[in-house]
Amino acid sequence: MIRPLRAIFLGPPGAGKGTLTGRLCRDFPPLITISSGDVLRQHISDRTAIGVQAESCMRQGKLVPDKVMIDLITSEMKSHGLLSPSASWILDGFPRTEIQAPALEEALAVAHANINLVVVLDVPESVILDRIENRWIHEPSGRVYNLTFNPPKVPGRDDVTGEPLVKRLDDNVETFQKRLASYRETTLGLIDYFNTRGLVQRFSGTSSDEIYPKLLSYVKHEYGTQHQPLADA
Repeated sequence: MIRPLRAIFLGPPGAGKGTLTGRLCRDFPPLITISSGDVLRQHISDRTAIGVQAESCMRQGKLVPDKVMIDLITSEMKSHGLLSPSASWILDGFPRTEIQAPALEEALAVAHANINLVVVLDVPESVILDRIENRWIHEPSGRVYNLTFNPPKVPGRDDVTGEPLVKRLDDNVETFQKRLASYRETTLGLIDYFNTRGLVQRFSGTSSDEIYPKLLSYVKHEYGTQHQPLADA
């Protein structure tokens, strides 16, 4: 990328943040993404103290406490060398509250690596709930399948390894309805917070395939590349 992209992706749980950030990182290799959900799930898998606390919150459809998330993500960024003015990165799912945002900005300001884009995904909640009901994953790799529009070649099995697919702990309609309510209560104020700084760009659609071309065009125009992005597979 000709100039660093330091972006935050916001949107309802299940809106496709992981899919979209993954595509950007594929098409623009300098980019690195940190997903708060992936980091938390690793801690849950490792049964760390943070993981146990996070698992309890996620089962109830609640957000993990601000202090825990702030320490976790800033530590993760530091370990990847992202607290640098030359680094390009995306944060997927963090910050999520108006308390987390200033703490993140403070850490970034010290490194002269301020946020320069906040992507907000607008996806109808009815689409999200249907998507979640049909979502299965290959836990070791993080590969995601949907029984409606991206089913595995063999039912219940990962296309690459043939290993069984599973449902995430929080992938059920009841829990997601609670998470969507939490999103509305906390994150909408966060969007207003970043909007006053002129950082917010909204992208709307019902699928990642619909949203990604708009996002790709914007990133190419605003941040440029030293080479052509890879073509869609």
